Amino acid sequence: MGLFGSSSPVHPLAGRHETTGRERPVEYTSGAASWQKVLRRAVAGLLPRRARQRRPGWSIGVPLIAAAAGLLFTTTATTAGGTPLREDRRPQLTQLIEDRREQVETSEQRAARLRAEVESQTAALADTDGPIKAQRDRAAASRQAAGFTALTGTGVTVELNDAARRADQVLPKGVSNDYLVVHQGDVQAVVNALWAGGAEAMSIMNVRVLSTSAVRCVGNTLLLHGRVYSPPFKIVAIGDPAALQQALAASEGVRLFRDAVDHYQLGYSETVSTVTVPAFEDSTALRSATVPQ
Repeated sequence: MGLFGSSSPVHPLAGRHETTGRERPVEYTSGAASWQKVLRRAVAGLLPRRARQRRPGWSIGVPLIAAAAGLLFTTTATTAGGTPLREDRRPQLTQLIEDRREQVETSEQRAARLRAEVESQTAALADTDGPIKAQRDRAAASRQAAGFTALTGTGVTVELNDAARRADQVLPKGVSNDYLVVHQGDVQAVVNALWAGGAEAMSIMNVRVLSTSAVRCVGNTLLLHGRVYSPPFKIVAIGDPAALQQALAASEGVRLFRDAVDHYQLGYSETVSTVTVPAFEDSTALRSATVPQ
């Protein structure tokens, strides 16, 4: 029999604390758990408080990057001025080359007129001035040897050409486009061989060349006296045909090109006929000279 006449025993912890209003009910915990909480609170109180957490770096970097990107876009738009920045510049380059070529032709025509005027005035003075007439006659005797008169005679014509290549052609392994074009060294080899064979006069692409003329190639084009020529390159030499052809056969550079003709279908031909070599028409001004010993 329990207290107050209760008919069943009651556990002491089973009772509830009466609450009024918004009061929270009392929570009961075991002794061990309660002491652990007390110890944790005490330790936390002894430790120094954490400094305020700093803002991460990206939160500052993102606005800066966005501002820089906006500045870049604005500068690009201002520079473009409504035109594309990556347009193809090849048409402009082609036009520039054409403009320069017209300028060279205009300058050559003007130079030819001036030379004609000088020649006319010199001839007029030679009629009344003995020393001028003597020097003029002396210069006239050397004009042919110097290359200032056109010549016609028997000679050899050599033609060099790039290999004909189809658009769908696949090159063998280890072979590039450089193997399929005529290079500066190939033209020089032919020219030097013809001079060595006793050529009296020579022209390249119908332009008179002298022993001091420079042969240069830009890509697969020939640059000669300020003008550009495309293949096939035609070289004409007046002289003994047998000696000229023998010199070509003895040239190592020409032989190597002929081997490349067989392997890569480059173009090479030699013909013997009566040919005409024009007079040298470019500037005769000397940049440097030495007195022979």
